[in-house]
Amino acid sequence: MNIDASIKQRLSDAHQSHLLDYWSELTEDQRGKLLEDINEIDFDRVRKAYHGIKQELIADQTIPNNEILDEDDEKRESIEDIMEPVPDAIIGSLNQTSDEQLKIYHLKDNLQAISEGLVCVLLLAGGQGTRLGVDYPKGMYDVGLPSRKTLYQIQAERIRRLQQLANEEFQTTKSVVPWFIMTSEHTQEETEIYLRSNNYFGLKPENVILFEQHTLPALDFQGKILLAEKYKLTKAADGNGGLYRALKTRGILLEMEKRQIKYIHVYCVDNILVRLGDPIFVGFCIEKNANCAAKVVKKSFPNEAVGVICKVRDRYQVVEYSEISDRTAQKKKSENTDELLFNAGNICNHCFTLDFLQDVCQSHDDELRYHIAKKKIPSIDKNGQRVSKPKEINGMKLEKFVFDVFPFSKAFAVWEVHREDEFSPLKNGTGTKDTPETCRRDLILQHIRYLKQAGALLQEVNENCCEISPLVSYAGENLDFVNGQKLRFPIIIELNAETQKPEINTNKHCS
Repeated sequence: MNIDASIKQRLSDAHQSHLLDYWSELTEDQRGKLLEDINEIDFDRVRKAYHGIKQELIADQTIPNNEILDEDDEKRESIEDIMEPVPDAIIGSLNQTSDEQLKIYHLKDNLQAISEGLVCVLLLAGGQGTRLGVDYPKGMYDVGLPSRKTLYQIQAERIRRLQQLANEEFQTTKSVVPWFIMTSEHTQEETEIYLRSNNYFGLKPENVILFEQHTLPALDFQGKILLAEKYKLTKAADGNGGLYRALKTRGILLEMEKRQIKYIHVYCVDNILVRLGDPIFVGFCIEKNANCAAKVVKKSFPNEAVGVICKVRDRYQVVEYSEISDRTAQKKKSENTDELLFNAGNICNHCFTLDFLQDVCQSHDDELRYHIAKKKIPSIDKNGQRVSKPKEINGMKLEKFVFDVFPFSKAFAVWEVHREDEFSPLKNGTGTKDTPETCRRDLILQHIRYLKQAGALLQEVNENCCEISPLVSYAGENLDFVNGQKLRFPIIIELNAETQKPEINTNKHCS
């Protein structure tokens, strides 16, 4: 098999001719696979991506044998010199909002919009459970609840309950909250099979729309594409900010427009407490005419590893914790308070209008900067040997982040919620933070609070285990039947499939 001259020219123009270094060693089948990979690559996109992060690489002292220095390049201004806290005028808070106003957000704005088919939820589900010690999509993970429900099932059932709430409030049976799920090449097929084999957990298949994000090749620090094999390029998902390119190229914006959707709630798969299509959050955004908004929690401590939302030159953005010095992280709002100045912790939970997403995808996607994830990438080394487990960082994956669109909003808003009720991410297989154990604990504690608020009389035991099906209660409502009841742990409340009424089961055991 000969190489077309145009392919050689493309590679030469892109400074990627090294991809053909092992051509003479390849079989015909391997040559075909390599050419297929090369033809799929948008080299102009790769070049622009590398150029966009080059300044950051120049200043990076951790890169081994950094040879990227260019005397003509200028150092960037420090973010700490120009960042300001989010002004109070655009922040709403559960703590500081009256019950009457919360009811307006919940009923008048959001549930009415849901009953009219104007709201959808969009799940960012491109990640595998590698750090959890599994090789399947994170959404299929079971944290050990008595029901053995996975993250996907919990979320699907919350959507069903939300639809029911809208139906009951507005005397209809037609409320639909479409579930858009952005997967990656690593999670698309397994997610599709899993949802289909479980009958989409009671959702209508036509209202569960999967689409795949794009990939970018991994690069060395000089911008050269790394080879996974002599006949195969390294490829990785382009980050959750790859959402915007995928919305356009996969036809999702057109699908949303066809369904007459106006409001899109975007969230990450790993938060077991996430309130999909949250009536209060989305209602707040509708009431404030916000086209882009972020749900936040207060930082647990100054140096918590979470990005904070800030104002930078009259625009809003997330500043990563790694960009903030200890001195800045410790700053207080005033001398008379312990509240941190930069305290709006980002939890990847956002609300957008369709108009805003259309504008971003049409006019601003190329302006979104890439972020560097330095990695030990299995690849072919300079000696032509495949190194499966590199001892040192040898390259980088380039990612966009979903929150990088904030600066393009001229109607931005922030909604602050209670961490214990809305944020418990699943990140690690072991340890003391963000594990299956902490997720299970946080959900159980939330459900115990729901029962106490509903008037249940709980008899404490050594291990207070409790689980309330999302089909029974979305956020603590519909539990009047436990008022005055003496209940002993474990307490499992499920929806009877035949009667469609809640029932209490105290015979199940917790893991």
